Amino acid sequence: MSTKEEMAEIDQMEAGSNQPSVAPVGYNINRAKGASTMGVQTVEVSSASRPGAGSLMSPAPALSVATGTNDVEKGATVQKSGDQWGKNMQRWRNDNIDIGKDPGGPGICAFILTLFSFLLILATFPLSLCFSVKVVQEYERAVIFRLGRLLKGGARGPGIFFIVPCIDTYRKIDLRTVSFDVPPQEILSRDSVTVAVDAVVYYRVHNPTIAVSNVENFSHSTRLLAATTLRNVLGTKNLAEVLSERETISHTMQSSLDEATDPWGVKVERVEIKDVRLPVQLQRAMAAEAEAAREARAKVIAAEGEQKASHALRQAAEIISESPGALQLRYLQTLNTISAEKNSTIIFPLPIDILKHFIKPDKKDKK
Repeated sequence: MSTKEEMAEIDQMEAGSNQPSVAPVGYNINRAKGASTMGVQTVEVSSASRPGAGSLMSPAPALSVATGTNDVEKGATVQKSGDQWGKNMQRWRNDNIDIGKDPGGPGICAFILTLFSFLLILATFPLSLCFSVKVVQEYERAVIFRLGRLLKGGARGPGIFFIVPCIDTYRKIDLRTVSFDVPPQEILSRDSVTVAVDAVVYYRVHNPTIAVSNVENFSHSTRLLAATTLRNVLGTKNLAEVLSERETISHTMQSSLDEATDPWGVKVERVEIKDVRLPVQLQRAMAAEAEAAREARAKVIAAEGEQKASHALRQAAEIISESPGALQLRYLQTLNTISAEKNSTIIFPLPIDILKHFIKPDKKDKK
């Protein structure tokens, strides 16, 4: 295929996609000559960086159109290439639109006001320095607007910066970590229990420009979002999970808040659950349930102790029964203990031999 045929095919592709046949500024069309392989020609459409586009300009991906002898494949490839060409054009248009930049320019009135302000500063120098020189602290940044437009270069600070008093306005943003209490939220848990939960949120501003231009009041918006996020997260938990999985709930809230406040230039660093308040009747019911459970465990433990003591006494009785003198010694030891603890008790010693006639003989004795 000759170069003229390639040009005609590219023009047909551009006309079929309703796009201009001339590439926009910053986009070049490179036609590969002599790159045929097995009867296939390659047409590469690439993008070069537009001068002055900055970081917002991203080159469009290369577009390759393979043309062969098959008319069906050729038509499908041309249609696909036309769609890709439209996407590249849309990307080029988006790249040319800067955030906060009016394509029409500031206008002649803005230039006149700016020139008049600078002349006024020069005429009142050095008195104008009192109004032009500003200082922000290490933990602060200043976002400057000139005639309502966001000034290029981002936020100023820390240290000294200059403004034009007549046409510039600025707003200071504190970059330090801010903490606030989330008011107690009445929440109905998944098992239909009403609880009141409050929390503490720690956040900071990581992009002052976005925090000023994208949201009216980032602090108030973050507080409202924290309250609603707390209700949404705890509404999916049972009462037992709310009481035992506080760290998991805090981490889930922190992730949700951080993702939602990122377009506002706010970074949520930490979320902590402070207190979970239960209704008084529910507290009494839970206390009664816990007390009953403790009493049941105490009875079980006491029964196990009695069982172990009976086994021990049985073993002791078997040992004492093997020696007649051991029982007499145990009897004397008991008398000694009683006389030491209770001196007012009168004890009448009774020989053990008298009681032998009243004790039934064991089966071993009969044998």
